[in-house]
Amino acid sequence: MHHQPDDGRPGTAGPAVGARPALARLVGDVDDFAESTWARGPLLRPSADPAGFDDLLTAGAVDELLGERGLRTPFLRVAKAGSTLATGSFTAPGGVGAGIADQVSDDKLTALFADGSTIVLQALHRVWPPIIDFCQQLAADLGHPVQANAYVTPPQNHGFDDHYDVHDVFVLQVAGRKKWSIHAPVLPSPLRDQPWTDRRDDVRRAAGQEAVIETVLEPGDTLYLPRGYLHSATALGGYTIHLTLGVHSWTRHAVAEELTALALRRLAEDEQARGSLPLGTGLDADDIDADLVAKLLRDALDHLDPADVAARLRARRRGTQRAAPIGPLAQHDLATSLADETVVRLRAHVDATLAGAAITSRVAAVAVGDAPADGVRRLLAGEPVAASDLGLETTRRMIEAGLVVRG
Repeated sequence: MHHQPDDGRPGTAGPAVGARPALARLVGDVDDFAESTWARGPLLRPSADPAGFDDLLTAGAVDELLGERGLRTPFLRVAKAGSTLATGSFTAPGGVGAGIADQVSDDKLTALFADGSTIVLQALHRVWPPIIDFCQQLAADLGHPVQANAYVTPPQNHGFDDHYDVHDVFVLQVAGRKKWSIHAPVLPSPLRDQPWTDRRDDVRRAAGQEAVIETVLEPGDTLYLPRGYLHSATALGGYTIHLTLGVHSWTRHAVAEELTALALRRLAEDEQARGSLPLGTGLDADDIDADLVAKLLRDALDHLDPADVAARLRARRRGTQRAAPIGPLAQHDLATSLADETVVRLRAHVDATLAGAAITSRVAAVAVGDAPADGVRRLLAGEPVAASDLGLETTRRMIEAGLVVRG
């Protein structure tokens, strides 16, 4: 279960993105999923992986995370009867030499779990190596950011009442059996600022209608829910563990945000748009020049280059995921031992592109104007490249910035 950083050794980068291996594991036929299911409706796949998901998470791994890893909030929350408990109910100081008062208390959690509380391990895509790797591959397969939570529910209990999420989810049943009830949305495709708590009465009424899916998930089963679908779950028999992979979809609304931002920047160069409203304006409909401003805005939108909008979205994308883990000491050793024959490769999931005379990425921008163009091209294509083909100084800068690792 233990993971090594991306220090350049074979096998640490993961499978080729083109194969979409993580997504295929969950949905089967990726092309069919894209055409008929993605963002349209739920998908239930019994025995999606007959071997189960023990490679991602086990009961032993949950105990290790809770009892040995020194987790702190907000990497954990606890819920009972649909309500989230105060953090003080499951945290405590870390003991001598660890003046951190909000570390997870395994003693408190044991008592809370026995009393019927659900344990939620949050952001496992940041703390548990197998899930880090899987989520990074799934995000590459989907083209949308991915997060991971684990829900550990005691026997015959449920952690949360009927609700909807503002992101798509893949549910992976890890251990035990859990009954799920899925109902149609009260607000299809909600945005992130449109949570279910704003529509509690609608959600409660919809949850009383006939379910779209009512099923029991067993280990190896998966369930996909587009954002907005109502759901609740109850453990059957013993405790259950399931992973929820949240997909924070890029939306047309996000495109509209960037279109608007670029149009406003363009209007800032227009003298009419910068003009003052009449003296003594009461900001009434008759004196705010709404028709003129709307025309100017439409003209600005009509003259925008879609490539500029796409570039802004790609810049936003870089902040939504992390590159593959690296070891600072391994990078130091690589930089200090660098020679012409040293082979490097692009760090996985770094999202690098060439912009003018620099490579930009989610970790750094590195000037490559002095580097041979063919070496840079091959590096960005994912090929291993000798330091002599990039130049020793350029290669050293890339290593120290975390852009490349040993090939």
